[in-house]
Amino acid sequence: MAKALIPLLLGFLLPLAWAQSGPALYNQYCASCHQASGQGLPGAFPPLAGHVQEILAKKEGRAYLIQVVLFGLQGQIRVRGQTYSGVMPGWAAQLKDDQVAAILNHVATSFGNRLPPGQGPFTPQEVAQERAKRLTPDRVYALRRALGL
Repeated sequence: MAKALIPLLLGFLLPLAWAQSGPALYNQYCASCHQASGQGLPGAFPPLAGHVQEILAKKEGRAYLIQVVLFGLQGQIRVRGQTYSGVMPGWAAQLKDDQVAAILNHVATSFGNRLPPGQGPFTPQEVAQERAKRLTPDRVYALRRALGL
């Protein structure tokens, strides 16, 4: 009987082991630019620490964050008084909806960031809704400007 349970347990446990957590995905896709600390690199890559919390406080901030991860961002931005002119690539082709949600949940609750009161975790369904918009990095930039960021 124990031998019969081994394939069943492996079938259940292996997918869990393969699933990547938000921190692991962040380290794989984001940390090379934004750093493991979320502090970014001055003049090159903006910090996420503290800034994500500012974005989430905006009415359309959640949608914008999802769009940035999916479609990228192109254009000059200012974060904490520092100007950044780099290009962030979009990850829509590489990341599934649950992976984008996991990364955003990690970033929104790490580096001193907190979800605003009344906001729950990002969901794959939210990501799918934004993915359907198929935006360009230039359009995401225009949305950032509309948010007053």
